[in-house]
Amino acid sequence: KRFREPKHERRPWRIWFLDTSKQAIGMLFIHFANVYLSDLTEEDPCSLYLINFLLDATLGMLLIYAGIRAVSSLVEWQQWESLRFGEYG
Repeated sequence: KRFREPKHERRPWRIWFLDTSKQAIGMLFIHFANVYLSDLTEEDPCSLYLINFLLDATLGMLLIYAGIRAVSSLVEWQQWESLRFGEYG
């Protein structure tokens, strides 16, 4: 995916790795949550995965958005320069 970015806008390897590792960790978490939940119930694991995915893609994103906005406001108010989102130095 990194090589599909325009050369003049391409992120350095370290920043690209930090961005993509967050996505991979989130996908691993939802996968293992689905495996755990499917063992607890008699439901079809595929239908549980669909429900988990839809909840993650809707409510999860809303919670993350609200959390990022709240933390960003706190960082701005306290002027903590090193904690700004998306700025790796």
